[in-house]
Order: sequence, then structure tokens, then C-alpha cells
Amino acid sequence: MTPATAACGAGRLLPRLLPRVTGTTGSQSVQLAGVLVRLQQGAAAAAAAAARRRAVRCSSSSSAGGAAEPSPSAAAAAADEKKRVVFCGTPEVAALVLQRLLAAAAAPDSTFEVAAVVTQPPRPTGRGNRKVPQPSPVQAAAAAAGLPAERILAPEKPGDPAFLAALRQLAPDLCITAAYGNYLPSSFLAVPPHGTLNIHPSLLPAYRGAAPVQRSLQDGVPVSGVTVLYTVKAMDAGPILAQQKLPVDPDIQAPELLQRLFELGTDLLVKNLEVVWAGMGPLVAQPQNDAAATHAAKLTREEAVLDFSQPAAVCHNKVRAFVPWPGTFATFAMVDPSSSSSNGSESSSSGSSGETIELKIVRTRVGQPSSWQSGSEREVAATKDALLIRCADGSVLEVLELQAPGKRAMAARDFVNGLKGRSLVWQPLQTPAGVAA
Repeated sequence: MTPATAACGAGRLLPRLLPRVTGTTGSQSVQLAGVLVRLQQGAAAAAAAAARRRAVRCSSSSSAGGAAEPSPSAAAAAADEKKRVVFCGTPEVAALVLQRLLAAAAAPDSTFEVAAVVTQPPRPTGRGNRKVPQPSPVQAAAAAAGLPAERILAPEKPGDPAFLAALRQLAPDLCITAAYGNYLPSSFLAVPPHGTLNIHPSLLPAYRGAAPVQRSLQDGVPVSGVTVLYTVKAMDAGPILAQQKLPVDPDIQAPELLQRLFELGTDLLVKNLEVVWAGMGPLVAQPQNDAAATHAAKLTREEAVLDFSQPAAVCHNKVRAFVPWPGTFATFAMVDPSSSSSNGSESSSSGSSGETIELKIVRTRVGQPSSWQSGSEREVAATKDALLIRCADGSVLEVLELQAPGKRAMAARDFVNGLKGRSLVWQPLQTPAGVAA
């Protein structure tokens, strides 16, 4: 970007952005001076990045046979060429972000190109031959999109000297991260002149950390959202460039909400690139209120047990938050009608005379207390579509889908058909032995 181009962009953007960067009327001149200083810095950084790219191309041409110096018109065109973006991500949801960025880059009016992709190295996935490392979903998506192998980087650590040298050689203007899964050191963050932007699926400073979507669903939040922020050394603590809210359906599960938020976040980031290329992103970005920050800790297998002494809404929120991993589990006794008639109603209601089974609860909803009709408080009632569990406070949890040991997930009605007249009684809290995920 030339200084003239940057100034022109600033002329378009300043009227829109000044209300966000000015306080009172008397301070507007001071704020405007700050805008211009940042603009000059951004223009200089962009020019330096373009110069590095030209140097790389000239070096390659010289080694190939000594090409002539570029003409002034060619140099001007190079200064206004598309900005180079390096994308960093690893899992399936990050592959969707990459595909969305590639589609935006291919648009006729696009201002950027995806110059390279960074992902975690191939690892065993637990499927098929578990000992054979498999490429990450992002690596697979990049290869399928036609990125050359040398532009798909998979370092063990993003601070490795060889990787950093390769990144500098690429001369990115901006790095974008989405669920990359590795800590980015200062040596990485110093490379792109326009910084590193991260797409984080929460309304920061709430839910910083590894599992923002899961923990927000577990808490039953009615509104979630996505944040585009600058990456700093502290986790998810950088200045916020843009945010967008999203109402949360009370029955949506973690994978679906995660995908929606990353799609929303990708589009939000692309819409704000004009501000970034003008060198004004760091000025527009707002610092986070660290005092209001909450932490979204990684989920653990030990948390996976459902406790029906809690309200149905709490159990339901846990089920939808813990899909697909670690899942949620509960133990039931399967009571034969003949044993209940011979042993008395007390043993039947407790399930002490029946065979126990641990079930993975896959999909639920909160029911109406009037829908539950059974002989005892812990006995599970059944309808044509669901198993009805009366929680300790009288609220009702409807189980719509579940998974028995060694079986695939199935609708509750199919599981009821396999009971052959036996009834289910939920058991007090236990540590799960494990059901196949």
C-alpha cells in the first residue's frame, strides 16, 4: 500500500470511525492527530512488506538467470497488489473458516489472497489405523483447494527458527487464526506488519480459553457471539476489532453453534479488512476489561456424569454443551416386571433388583412436569418419542437420543423397543466406566 492509497482509504473511513475514537468535541483534534500517526505507521509497514516481497521475487529471478530490474509502472503495481494473508487453524471448524476466506479472496473486488496456511502437524486420529498420523482438516482443505505443498506449513511449534524463517520469506501482511491450538510467541507476532487477528467464538472478555462455546452452553446463556481481536501474548486478551452477537436457541448443541459463530466471525473479519489495510485497526480496536474476564476451561472426562438431582435445565445444558466429546453419561437399572412383582415395589423403585447399564445421553430437551407419569420418582417414563426423567426438583428431562454400550446412537423410541417390557430406574451419581464415543 502506498502512502497515497492509505490516505485515500483513511479519508473514506475517518467519518465513520471518528465517533468510536473521540471522546468530547475538544479532544477530536488530538484524536485525529493520533489517527494520522497510526495511518503513517500502517502505510510504512505495508510499504515495507511490499518491498520485502519484491526483494524475494528479485532474488528468485536473479538466481534463475538475472532478470531485469522492474519498470516504475511495475513497481507501482506491486505496491498496490493484493495483501498477503497467512491463515492458521487446525480442526474441522477451522477448515470451514479457511474455505470461507478462500471464497472471499476469489471475489472480483477482493483486497487479499491466502498466501499460505499454517496448521498443526499430522497426528493419529483414533480412526482406522490409529498409529498412522493423519493430516489436520485444515491441511486437507488447503491441499484440496490447490495450495502448493510448500505453502502448507505444519511446524511442531510456531516458534521454531526454521518455520519463522519460512514465514518471513512469505512476507505476510496479516495473519489470521481460528482454533489453531498452539501458543503464538512474540517472534511470530512480530512478522506480519498488520498484526495477527483471531476469531474467537464468544463475546470477550467473557469465556476466554479453550472451550468458550461449550462453557457458555453449559451456563445456558441466551445470547452468545463472536469476537475478532488482535492476538497478544496473554490468551484471548488482545484489543477487540469487532464483535457481533447471536441469539442462542435453547436446544442448539455445541457443534452447530461453533460452526455458526466461526462463519459469522469470518464474515465479520473480512468486512473489517478495509480498516486493517488502512493501518487503523490498532487505533479502532478497543481494549478489553480484564476485570470482567471469565475463563472457559477445557472439558474433561471426569465432568461427563449427569446428575439428575440437579434441575432438568442444568442437565439439558450439559448434554448440549458436551456433544460430541466427552459426552454425558448416566447409569440406569433395567427392572423386569416379574422381579418387581415378586420383590415388592421398594426394590423396583430403587432399581436394586435390576441389571445396571450406563447410557450416553446424546440429545435432550426440557419437558413439562405434567408429561411425566410413573410409579416412582426415579422410574423413567416412556412416550413414543422420548424417555422422561423426573429430576429431583420435579422438573422433567426428555431424552430424545442415546447410545448404549457397543451400539450406535439411536432414537429413544428404538431403545425402548429393545427393553422388551423392562423399565428403567435412574441411579445416583456414579463415575462412568466409559461408552464408545
